Amino acid sequence: MRHWIGCFVKGIRIFGEARGGWMVVAMASPRLLLLVVAVALFLSSPCHAIYEDQVGVRDWHQQYIGRVKHAVFQTQGAGRKRVVVATEENALASLNLRTGEIYWRHVFGATDSIDALEVSMGKYVITLSKGHIVRAWHLPDGALLWETRIHANLGFNLGLVKMPVDIDDDKINDLLVFSGSFLTAISGADGTLLWQVDAAASKNIFIEKVVLPTEESKAYGVGFYGINGLALVEIDLKTGDLSELKTAETAGILSTDHLHVTKDFAVALHSDAENLVVALINPSSESLTLVETPVRSLLTNPGTTLKLLSTKLEGAISLSSDDQTVILAVDSSSGKLSLVERLTGAVTVSDSLSVLDEKHATAMIEFSVEGNAQNVFNLRVHGTDFSDEIQKETVKLPSHRGLVQKVFLNAYVRTDRSHGFRALVVGEDDSLSLLQQGEVVWTREDGLASIVEATTAELPLERDGVSVAEVEHDLAEWLKGHIMKLKATLFLATPDELAAVQKARLNLADKTKPTRDHNGFRKLLLVLTKSGKISALHTGDGHVVWSLLVPSLRASYGGPAFVPRKLLQWQVPHQHALDENPVVLIIAQADPGYDVKSALSWVDAHKGTELQSVKLSFPVMRVVSIPLTDSSEQRLHLLIDNLRRGHLFPATEESLALFLKYKENAYFYEVDDADQKMHGYGMKDLVDPNLVDIKEGYVFETEKLWSIVFPSETEAITAVVTRRPDEVSHTQTKVLPNRDVLFKYLNKNLVFVATVTPKNKDVVGTANPEDSTLVAYLIDTVSGRILHRISHPNMQGPVHAVVSENWVVYHYFNLRQRRYEMSVLEIYDQSRLPDKGVVQLMLGQHNSSVPISSYSPINLEVKGQSYYFTFTLKSMAVTSTAKGITAKQLLLGTVTDQVLALDKRLFDPRRTPTPTPAELEEGLLPLTDSIPINPQSYLTHSYQVEGLRGMLTIPARLESTSLVFAYGLDLFYTHTAPSKIYDSLTEDFSYALLLITIIALLVAIVVTYVLSERRELAEKWK
Repeated sequence: MRHWIGCFVKGIRIFGEARGGWMVVAMASPRLLLLVVAVALFLSSPCHAIYEDQVGVRDWHQQYIGRVKHAVFQTQGAGRKRVVVATEENALASLNLRTGEIYWRHVFGATDSIDALEVSMGKYVITLSKGHIVRAWHLPDGALLWETRIHANLGFNLGLVKMPVDIDDDKINDLLVFSGSFLTAISGADGTLLWQVDAAASKNIFIEKVVLPTEESKAYGVGFYGINGLALVEIDLKTGDLSELKTAETAGILSTDHLHVTKDFAVALHSDAENLVVALINPSSESLTLVETPVRSLLTNPGTTLKLLSTKLEGAISLSSDDQTVILAVDSSSGKLSLVERLTGAVTVSDSLSVLDEKHATAMIEFSVEGNAQNVFNLRVHGTDFSDEIQKETVKLPSHRGLVQKVFLNAYVRTDRSHGFRALVVGEDDSLSLLQQGEVVWTREDGLASIVEATTAELPLERDGVSVAEVEHDLAEWLKGHIMKLKATLFLATPDELAAVQKARLNLADKTKPTRDHNGFRKLLLVLTKSGKISALHTGDGHVVWSLLVPSLRASYGGPAFVPRKLLQWQVPHQHALDENPVVLIIAQADPGYDVKSALSWVDAHKGTELQSVKLSFPVMRVVSIPLTDSSEQRLHLLIDNLRRGHLFPATEESLALFLKYKENAYFYEVDDADQKMHGYGMKDLVDPNLVDIKEGYVFETEKLWSIVFPSETEAITAVVTRRPDEVSHTQTKVLPNRDVLFKYLNKNLVFVATVTPKNKDVVGTANPEDSTLVAYLIDTVSGRILHRISHPNMQGPVHAVVSENWVVYHYFNLRQRRYEMSVLEIYDQSRLPDKGVVQLMLGQHNSSVPISSYSPINLEVKGQSYYFTFTLKSMAVTSTAKGITAKQLLLGTVTDQVLALDKRLFDPRRTPTPTPAELEEGLLPLTDSIPINPQSYLTHSYQVEGLRGMLTIPARLESTSLVFAYGLDLFYTHTAPSKIYDSLTEDFSYALLLITIIALLVAIVVTYVLSERRELAEKWK
């Protein structure tokens, strides 16, 4: 009903613009005309932008940092207590130690990984990136102070050490960087290169760790000497001179993955995991002493996953294998190992923390009890020799956090002058939590920074016992509600009616309610992260409704770890919406080397519980969604394995019967990037279960139907894009200004393929223009026919594209003009031109009810146009609405991590420099050489979605509105209305004022009519 009134108000505007539209009212009274015009102007409120205070009303933005790998606490002094972290997503951030909020954050490039992190002088943050870039940041505000590039050996252990000396006498201690064979001293004040030495060239050693003894001017480098030896070299910190090289070799080959180094000893592991090698570091000795200890003398069952948990412990080492962990003390004089403690289950050990002089503390977190809602962990802090236990606490973490993967220890002084300890822990789900005094101080959901795939689910219905068709209030309820609002406006409502009106307003304004709304704005965003966790976010404000670390995808002892790949809609109840919840399917691939190749997991989208899981003996290479559902509304899927056999799920007799009727229409294709080929396949007969070893699902053989071979010398496939399978197209025709009709070529099997010259295909601006060509193909994936081919000379990738209805828009780089371009292709079916009349369209050969075959002869007309474009793009998407009536908007993820929404009319290939009046009436824009960018086109406003990777568009129930979700390191959600909001009024619209105005108009018309009749009668009597 609200929508009807909205259309009525807009109808007043249209009626007012029509020729002679006010004639009837004007005949009645000029004053009434002015009144109606004033009311129409008052009620009309066109809006082409939003005010600053409207940002955040229908959108939200969340910032994350990703999985933490380095952390340094800064709690000294009178400034803010903070912790500086570096993450696997190449983010550097300063966090509030009390709340976990971000003070400042920098996100580096995709290949600019942070290898080491230090805090110097209490006010500088020093980072080592890519092994050869050293940067200094101002701790309070994160400003970059200096940057220095050095030589490095990539692939080796990289480290950064604060030297105890000031080489250049600038009153700031300098830095020592070791990366493979290179040792480099850098000024801590401005990054000036002080000295550099190649240890491999002079001493044939690759340094893995640097040890700072008590002498201020010396250091010792420890590393591998060949494949079976260790070496120790003395380093003069002021000059970089290397002296007193000491080496020793073992009989076996050493593993270069881990090298545990302290000031007294170094510990390495044989590559066959049979022996531990202890090297005694004694500067006064003339040689390096090695002591080998068999692992089996320390572990009863060494297993196959032997590794050193932490390589920065003092006085001991931590050795882990399968389900057991041992703490071994090292005798610094003899090199003998002795067992301190043996632990079973999951254990995490921190690096040793220097507390006072020679005293150190180390934290161990061991898994205790697994619960349905919470897991219990024991946090213990040990002294230097691990014989004394300084602190022990029991901590409870939610079960969806999983096990603790990393722990960083920090000390603080209590009021009684004793030392207390806090621990920063990284969960199995990549979350970050601060633990102190047995409590969780705060938690960050940083696993959401690594979303693999996203989809949506409807929220539960609001009222029990109401069918889906009765979710919206009926007319009587609507009238009753607005009569009460009118009475409240006129101060005639009773207290009970006032309370009912206030409750209704609160319900209307509550965008975070856990139930559906009649506009379809409230939904669940289901996101799958690379840690194997699925979370449901409420579109109202982005809060986490539920989270689940999928049990069947977690790594187990002796079993594979799974990498999530796909998140699919499995069951979307419509007829049974009150009885059943929507279900999603997660597909994950297993690590190689195991009998289990992949796994399936079904999760309830409302409760966040795993309903069922299956381990598969074949890898899932591709998923084909079948447009069929069984009686329980479960969608059919074909899982294609590495032998190109199709496995039908759900594996039920009903699903099999449905698919056998559809089998002849089931096709799929694959792209061979290595050989630059495309192949199309169709389904054959059901395989006899007795003839195959695979028992999961019904298995169908496939046959190759077609192949396309691209010339590998000149073309390399760089982009393959298809239409959304759930896209809705409202009309199959396009009416031109001359009343001619073009028929859209709406083929859901259409795929866009872009190829570029193989040399430097994805490095912008590096190729020669004369040798570079971009070729765009439109291919039917059922028949393998190339429907259209167009060549763009002097062009280069990377190519981003989007396919919708009958058009394709793609983005690439123009080498000759040194700028980006965007091209559009629109495809029309010329074979349907005879069917132009209404009767022919309804009853002719090509009406919408007649199936379209990919093997039928076609006559296509492809219209194209190219435009210059300003920005580099990361991704592209297109808006989607419920009925497909609303105009489309292209969503462009820019290199600045923002989202642009551009009208599809800007990419109309029919644009001309001087459009005719009829074309202007149609809405055709004049042709320009570039696409104009309006600042109001930014959906993200002033926000940035750092590390933008993808965008998801969701249709709302309102046809005018599309919901947009962008994800990367950050998350952003908003609404967009490509054709403006034409089917609804704003939430603050005054219905009472509208009703009063309508009644006043009716009364005025009646009174004016009566007065007019009386006046005419009086004139006749004269």
